Amino acid sequence: MSVPRLMISAAHKSSGKSVVSSGLAAALSLRGQTVSVFKKGPDYIDPMWLSRAAGRAAYNLDFNTMSRAEILRLFARKSAGSDLGLIEANKGLFDGLDPGGQDCNAALAHLLGAPVVLVIDARGMTRGIAPLLQGYVHFDPDLQIAGVILNRTGGTRHERKLRQAIEDYTDLDVLGAIRETPELDISERHLGLTTPAECPGVEAFLESAARIVASSVDLNRICACAGEARELSVPESGPKTHSRAGPGLRIGIARDAAFGFYYPDDLEAFEAEGATLVAIDMLRDAQLPDVDGLFLGGGFPETQMSGLSANVSMRNAVRSALERGLPAYAECGGLMYLCRSINWQGESRPMVGFFDVDAVMQARPQGRGYVRFSATRNALWSAGEGETKAHEFHYASLENLGPAPFARHVLRGRGIDGAHDGLVKANTTAGFIHLRNASAAPWVSRFLGFVEACRQTQNPAPWARGSA
Repeated sequence: MSVPRLMISAAHKSSGKSVVSSGLAAALSLRGQTVSVFKKGPDYIDPMWLSRAAGRAAYNLDFNTMSRAEILRLFARKSAGSDLGLIEANKGLFDGLDPGGQDCNAALAHLLGAPVVLVIDARGMTRGIAPLLQGYVHFDPDLQIAGVILNRTGGTRHERKLRQAIEDYTDLDVLGAIRETPELDISERHLGLTTPAECPGVEAFLESAARIVASSVDLNRICACAGEARELSVPESGPKTHSRAGPGLRIGIARDAAFGFYYPDDLEAFEAEGATLVAIDMLRDAQLPDVDGLFLGGGFPETQMSGLSANVSMRNAVRSALERGLPAYAECGGLMYLCRSINWQGESRPMVGFFDVDAVMQARPQGRGYVRFSATRNALWSAGEGETKAHEFHYASLENLGPAPFARHVLRGRGIDGAHDGLVKANTTAGFIHLRNASAAPWVSRFLGFVEACRQTQNPAPWARGSA
């Protein structure tokens, strides 16, 4: 594999690498180049920005849920034929869960043979940038750091001092300097960056970001750095030994301003298994379409709770279908929607009421980071064998929760109550944990297998519209 590629990383989180990465992707795309985009780690929002900027889906590369071979194969498959593969790091270059650095951004850059461009938040810094960069270069001398983009510089004089320090004390190239400007501000809130769907004038913002980045960063040198990526040997995948799990199945999926946290390759896995995904707008559609199963992903139901609550016909339709046995899987925001109410900022709105509990948004994260869990005997279907790795990121907790069957024993993380996750009722499983379809956790085929079993044993389906 010889596709040009590079990683955009930083010394720490909130350095502006998401805006710089999106601006680069948009600027290069406007030049007529095809940019494949990727995000390191579990993240839904940054990939949305990358996807809008590049005009194509952004894919997550995560050591926690994927083997190194899977990461290589996904990167190779989704970057094939592109002019440049751009990987946005998470947090700092050497940050990760493993104290030895086996899962950090630098480890991913090594695995993918990708040169690294460091985005340095230069606010309040001049000569001090030199020892910082010296430390990064010498901490892992085998890592190819191709250059630096100075971000949020204060003006010409500030930029000149930074460039002089880098020239005097390091061998790194300055590939660009971006002035601090409100034009490049993407507001942050409780789960991170605001999503593109919630930003008025998102296309105008990306056009502005592309223009500023193109005038502040040497795009030709960026492409030259990407061209220095080493050749990769990508392992072949083994033959698929099982038949497709979902031929003919129609799976409803919530896709609207409230629900949008989905991994594109997970959705592609549904189609690869033969299922058809049917988009549902929980805010505007009056009824469920005719589907065999339902997938309610994460998102921001709390910011849309007035609209979700106002759509009484949809809430009633969902509750009726689930009570009649429609197979369903809900993650995080989807779980909150199925609760009796959502409570946020002193307001409460009724939701579906399938689960007799209340979702309450708290001031601090209730569960955040990587999780491990195993299936309980109450599980309707299992994501994988033995321990399953996934992640969670939620400010919500469940209140007024009585005795209830759970699908998961939480071995690391918070889940619903610190020890369990995945409420089970009828043919529905709903929890705070986010799954990622991978060889160790082929949850899509497992869920589709469960949906098919329900269809065969309950034919005609009692949850279909108009059923008694």
